Amino acid sequence: MKPRHFRLFGLLAMLALFALAGGLVLKAFRQNLVFFVTPSEIARGEAPAGARFRLGGLVQAGSVQRDGSNLSFTITDGAQAVKVSYRGPLPDLFREGKGVVAQGRLAGLGFVADEVLAKHDENYMPPEATAAMKQASAR
Repeated sequence: MKPRHFRLFGLLAMLALFALAGGLVLKAFRQNLVFFVTPSEIARGEAPAGARFRLGGLVQAGSVQRDGSNLSFTITDGAQAVKVSYRGPLPDLFREGKGVVAQGRLAGLGFVADEVLAKHDENYMPPEATAAMKQASAR
């Protein structure tokens, strides 16, 4: 074989390795991607089916119910509301009327959360949540 054939095969092998590495990175990224969804988007059927996502909004006043270690509450964006069930420790800042983000899946008529995050500052809200709340209240 001539030296230029070796270079050609080497170049093709490097391209194949780069393509394989890129494919693996994209696959890992897709598996770890978590979308942010509002209760209005769930009501319109825009939530990712069967996938984990983050549900954000405000904890509806009077909706928090405790049954031993099980907790249920409702998240609202002002236009729609979604019932959430959760088992586990709550953040110290979790309160009715305050912002919250729950991560989990849709199950039946509600949302089953495996993680609950409370908003840490009353003046800050993620831009996506602010835009979604404004859009939902405008309807």
